[in-house]
Amino acid sequence: MARGLNKNASTPAATHTPNIARCNNAAADTVKPSVFGGTVLAEIDWSQPWFTPWRDFGEPTARQALQQQSVAGALNALQRTRPLGTAVAHQPAAKREASAGSGDIASAASVNTTRAGLALGDASAQKQARTATTTNEQINEVKFVPQSALPEGQAYEDFIFKTAQVPTRDGLHDFFNGLCWHRFPLAKRRLNQLQAAEIDTQGIRATRGPVRDALTLFDENVVLMHAPDDVWAALQARDWLKLFVDLRDQWQQVHLVLFGHALLEKLVTPYKSITAHVYRVDSDINPHDEAALDVWLVQDLQPAKLATKPYEPLPILGVPGWWPANAERAYYEDVNVFRPKREIVAKTTHDFA
Repeated sequence: MARGLNKNASTPAATHTPNIARCNNAAADTVKPSVFGGTVLAEIDWSQPWFTPWRDFGEPTARQALQQQSVAGALNALQRTRPLGTAVAHQPAAKREASAGSGDIASAASVNTTRAGLALGDASAQKQARTATTTNEQINEVKFVPQSALPEGQAYEDFIFKTAQVPTRDGLHDFFNGLCWHRFPLAKRRLNQLQAAEIDTQGIRATRGPVRDALTLFDENVVLMHAPDDVWAALQARDWLKLFVDLRDQWQQVHLVLFGHALLEKLVTPYKSITAHVYRVDSDINPHDEAALDVWLVQDLQPAKLATKPYEPLPILGVPGWWPANAERAYYEDVNVFRPKREIVAKTTHDFA
């Protein structure tokens, strides 16, 4: 999650203000608010298909946050009971067994990656040998702290990088951010490391630049897609009727992982035009093996690639079976949502004598 400098302001704790400085309201932390900002957690319908992979650990965490009136406290309690990076254990047994049988992918969980992609504070670290167990020990250092822990004038990403502490507001946005840290800790570390490296190089400016923009978009709104080539080609072409109607049977081979926490937040109150940014997972990756997927993301998230914004838009409620109305062809004929790809017309200059 990309946020700017922490400055004094009066933004409510539960309000999401993307691309704007997160606020540290010292007075609000001194006097406990009369209404817990996280009460909206009770509105999550965990039976929805997009929340199903998060339900096993997300629902009890939401319940605990409501009971103790602290999202940060509930996320830390989750970490004590289910160490970061154990989300693969939440999958159905059949999927775990299938994942375990894929030799190259199963071994990927122990692939060496840079310390910069795993632990905070060393952006120039070289690759070093490690095991999955060591990785879990490193990532468990992350703690969730109240928003007031973020010092005035310090960038959010820089604070996380230097302290391994994640400032957390009481509300849906930071709740889902914390769950994502739990489910994909290596990828979240990698995103933070890249943000911190960009801040160190470029400083905090009025505009982030292409790499930080892409990192923010990934963190907030990405859905990971593992799909057949025909499906991906139709998505790239934004040929919505082909994608969702003609190729509907092929969606049985599509695997989606909602990563962006702002996307998850919006889906608490779903509406037709919610659009995700799709990042394609390599075909040789087993998407059901989330430990391997997490490691692959660390390796694949490179500044040069991110600067190209390698995303495709996807109206998320168009996914077959995710919304009752999309059983009808007419659902996809709404050009206000399922927009055709814009033609890029080359500009020509004319000399007039």
